[in-house]
Amino acid sequence: MPRLRVHNYSMSLDGYGAGPDQDEQNPMGVGGGQLHEWVFATRPGRAMIDQEGGSTGADADFFLQGVDGIGATIMGRNMFGPVRGPWTDEAWNGWWGEEPPYHHHVFVLTHHPREPLAMEGGTTFHFVGDGIESALEQAFEAADGLDVRLGGGASTIQQYLRAGLVDEIHVAVVPVLLGSGARLFEGIEDVADRYTRAELVTSPAVAHIRMTRDG
Repeated sequence: MPRLRVHNYSMSLDGYGAGPDQDEQNPMGVGGGQLHEWVFATRPGRAMIDQEGGSTGADADFFLQGVDGIGATIMGRNMFGPVRGPWTDEAWNGWWGEEPPYHHHVFVLTHHPREPLAMEGGTTFHFVGDGIESALEQAFEAADGLDVRLGGGASTIQQYLRAGLVDEIHVAVVPVLLGSGARLFEGIEDVADRYTRAELVTSPAVAHIRMTRDG
């Protein structure tokens, strides 16, 4: 049965998945970029941005698990871009340039829907304004039997956690302190006991923790 999975969600030692003051110059908030340095040190992470080299091993393996068996993605509007409120113009096409790294259908949660946006490389962004369940239903249909990956930000993942819809979550804890920003594990006290640690692997860069939903 297809699952909803969170993968490679990088989090600081003090619990932040993004720094403060997210904008076009700081997509992950101030200081948040260092949370993802481990990704771009790996061979598959560097290949994603058309660069050679990089490491193999645990970090590369976990990165690839976030791609394997995934047929569609869901993300919050903040992950798509810094534009807030109504789409006064539709020039913003996401953080990733003309060829985003997804290569499948991506469903963006928003209160201000717009027409689907087809990009190079097979990625099409769909803007969903009628809730998280609708986005998940559309994503499962688009995935055609494969799993759906749930991207950020933290508030988007929290919504799906509270609704009991996340089957698996992988967090990469990075040994840095951000001090402020967006916390992932906040306001989910009533669902925390539904998940069990399935795997703990450490590398010189991060600690990988994978948890699965009970039942």
